[in-house]
Amino acid sequence: MEDCPCKRKKLDDDTENSRTMSSNGEEQEIKAGSQDKEYFQSYADVGIHEEMLNDVVRTNAYRYAILKNYEKIRGKVVADVGAGTGILSVFCVQAGAKKVYAIEGSALAKQTRLVVEENKMADRITVLQGRAEDVKLPEKVDVIVSEWMGYALFYESMLPSVLHIRDRWMKKDGVILPSSASLYIAPFSDDEISERLETWSAMKEKYKVSMDCMKTYAKQCLSYGAHVRCICPEDVIAHACQLVNFDLSKVTVQEVTDIQRNFELTCFGSSVLHGFVLWFTVSFPENVILSTSPYSQSTHWGQTLFYNEEECDVRQDTQIQGKITMKPNKAKPRFLDVNIGFQIDKHNIQQKSYYMSDNIT
Repeated sequence: MEDCPCKRKKLDDDTENSRTMSSNGEEQEIKAGSQDKEYFQSYADVGIHEEMLNDVVRTNAYRYAILKNYEKIRGKVVADVGAGTGILSVFCVQAGAKKVYAIEGSALAKQTRLVVEENKMADRITVLQGRAEDVKLPEKVDVIVSEWMGYALFYESMLPSVLHIRDRWMKKDGVILPSSASLYIAPFSDDEISERLETWSAMKEKYKVSMDCMKTYAKQCLSYGAHVRCICPEDVIAHACQLVNFDLSKVTVQEVTDIQRNFELTCFGSSVLHGFVLWFTVSFPENVILSTSPYSQSTHWGQTLFYNEEECDVRQDTQIQGKITMKPNKAKPRFLDVNIGFQIDKHNIQQKSYYMSDNIT
C-alpha cells in the first residue's frame, strides 16, 4: 500500500444516532439539515482547500478541460456549483465566459469574493452564498462546472445538488463539466494486514501477556467502515468491473442515490482476497479524463477500500460474483451505507455492510 494525500471531512459523525433513527419524516429532515450545517462548516476550513488545490492532478485536469472546451464556454453564462476558493470560476473566465455565478454554501464565500477581486474579475464573477437548492440565479446558464466527487464517487452526496442546478437553471442545450462519471470495483490483497494482526500475537513475547483473542476484534473493526489510501497496482488481483457509467446530462437523482449493481471478477492468479476496492473516473468533452485508478497518478481521493472480515484464498481464473448497493444513510445523508455480497466460484455467499461516515481511515 502507498501513502497519498486524502481529503478529510469533519461532519461530526454520530454512529449510534444514525443507527437508531426514527422513521418519522420530520425528524429525519431536521437531522439531515443539521448535517448540512456541519458539512458547510467543514468547507469553511482552509485545510480542506489546501489539500484539494495541492492535488495538481485534480486541479490541472479541470483547468485543462475548461480551457480545452473554450468554444463551449466563450461568451456563455456559467454556474460553478460548490465553488470553494473560486478557482474553477476563474478558469472559466480565462476560457472566455461572459458571466460566472459561483455558488458556495459555506462561509468561505467571503474569501471567494476576495479571490475574484484579486484576479480583477468582479465584473464577470458573482459569488452567491447558499445551498444550490436555495439560490436563485438571475438567468439560465449555458454551462455547469462542478467538482462534486467524493470518496467512492458518491460520498457526501453532492451530485444531487448539481443535478438540481441542471434541472432548474441550465438551458436545454447546456453543457456539464464533467459530462460523465464511472465507478469501478476490483478485489484486492493486502500483505500488510497479516503483519498488523500479528501485532497481537507478539504481545506475549513483548510483555508476557497473551492477546491472540484480539485478532477477531481487530478484523471486525477493520471491516466496519471504509478506508482511503492509494494502493499499488500489484495489490489489485483481477480486472476491474465497471459498476456505473452516468451521463450527467441525463441521470436522475433517484439513479445516483440508489446504486444496486451486480459484478463479476476473474482473478489473475494465486493470491489472498482481503476485500474490494472502488475508484472512479470522470470525463469531460474533448477527451479529457480525470481518473482515480491505482494505475493512474495519485490524487487526494486515493482509492476506497472495504475489507472482508475473513480472508479468502483465490487462484488463477477464480470467479468472484457479487452485488454492491450504495445509498445515502437515512439519518445522515452525506454519509453512505454500503453493502457488498459475493461468492467465490459459486460457493459460500458472504455478505457485509459498511458505514461510510467521516471516520474514514
